[in-house]
Amino acid sequence: MLSVSNLSIQFGKRVLFDNVNTTFNNGNCYGIIGANGAGKSTFLKMLSGKLDPTSGNVFLEPGKRMSVLEQDHRIFDNNSVIETVIMGNMNLFTIKQEIDSLYENYTDENADKIGSLQVKYEEMDGWNAESNAASLLSNLGIKEDLHYSKMIDIDPKIKVRVLLAKSLFGNPDVLIMDEPTNDLDYETISWLEEYLANFDNCIIVVSHDRHFLDSVCTHISDIDFGKINNYSGNYTFWYESSQLAARQRAQQNKKAEEKKKELEEFIARFSANVAKSKQATSRKKMIDKLNIHEIKPSSRRYPAIIFEREREAGDQILNVENLSKSIENEILFKNIDLNLSKGDKVLVFSRDSRATTNFFQIINNCLEPDLGSFNWGITTSQSYLPLDNSDFFNKNINLVEWLREYANTEEEREEVYLRGFLGKMIFSGDEALKKCNVLSGGEKVRCMISRMMMKKGNVLILDEPTNHLDLESITAFNNSLKNFKGTVLFSTHDHEFAQTIANRIIELTPSGIIDRYMNFEEYMKDSKIKQLRESMLETT
Repeated sequence: MLSVSNLSIQFGKRVLFDNVNTTFNNGNCYGIIGANGAGKSTFLKMLSGKLDPTSGNVFLEPGKRMSVLEQDHRIFDNNSVIETVIMGNMNLFTIKQEIDSLYENYTDENADKIGSLQVKYEEMDGWNAESNAASLLSNLGIKEDLHYSKMIDIDPKIKVRVLLAKSLFGNPDVLIMDEPTNDLDYETISWLEEYLANFDNCIIVVSHDRHFLDSVCTHISDIDFGKINNYSGNYTFWYESSQLAARQRAQQNKKAEEKKKELEEFIARFSANVAKSKQATSRKKMIDKLNIHEIKPSSRRYPAIIFEREREAGDQILNVENLSKSIENEILFKNIDLNLSKGDKVLVFSRDSRATTNFFQIINNCLEPDLGSFNWGITTSQSYLPLDNSDFFNKNINLVEWLREYANTEEEREEVYLRGFLGKMIFSGDEALKKCNVLSGGEKVRCMISRMMMKKGNVLILDEPTNHLDLESITAFNNSLKNFKGTVLFSTHDHEFAQTIANRIIELTPSGIIDRYMNFEEYMKDSKIKQLRESMLETT
């Protein structure tokens, strides 16, 4: 279907890919993974023809059509929404334009041309193009009154969905997508997961959303040291199997037969779990191809995120009474009453993300509420990861000096001690001497996590903690929070994070609060809660 042969790419002296050979077959969905800077997006650009390799070739089977999720949101500003979607099949769109142009200058000669073009158009299901495009848009939450609006006039978040619809339009043979879940809500992501899980052709996708990768992928393509290795299975299978293989490698005394049996039992357990999933039918081909011989230890480095508590909190954690906040006369939330219990792990969310950020800022004394009050228990100590961390990194100092500012004891101020914390977050050797004002977004978050670990709070408050992090850091962070014995309040767009950590869901609305002890998926699927949410939003 789509193959690369002897592919290499070099930027200056840096070799990103070296003599890569691989094939992407029809009917499979490949999740491209790799450490930050490994070249995931670059690889997709080469596959789609937007970037030429230094050497080697990309080969698409003749007669097959490739569709790419567009990253430049301004290209189609002069087109209508519905036109933009149909342009997902450019051949179809071009024929339609030719037919329209010929009708404008109608002659007997043009009539023959129109006739032959209409035959092609019909073969491509052109007469249903508008209705098919409209259906895609509606499924992605774009209302009919926007379908004929100019792209330049619509909200950027809506524009993202239109471009997603464009990439899906016309059932392409190869679909290439870079972070398709960005800026999508839970319902839309769920629809996309279902759509792609039952997509019959070839999909190649880069995503930091582990639930999405698990829902749609039949294979994982791991970029490592300039090479690409394809493995059968989804992300969780790749991660857990590579971890198991690494443990086995460390067990020198264990017999080969025992290791083989352990791997076989792991595959059997994993296959049983997958078979129960909502995409069971489309996942069967993945299960059939799982092979113990493919299981290898990963060279990927995972940060050591371990949250310890200085002391255990008492029963009084946080009490909030009648809390309200508005921005420019727009109500974010009001009449918020809640009482946190010891050990609660609470997902706080809202349709307006500003609400959760403002709520966290208020309870961390970074912002004043319009009304109401809150009180932390006297035995609690809070550690806060804000959405915007830029104020923490505006000094021209190295990371050891940066972290020292948050030390509380002489022991903690020692360089060896500080390097230990930084090392856990993969800032080892000279990396620990980087200037804090030149860090990437992901590096800043890892520094903030180091700061939180050193603080040893018994209450963690996390505002979109997975932003900017790679899959390895997200996975390690997720596992750490599951094991944390204290109280956690967090907001996230990461489905897996929400589902595996939270035992309580708090939704902030402009007319009050919805508060339930249940997991995330139960909450989102509960029909009574859906009705309650809509009624609370209607009253605003």
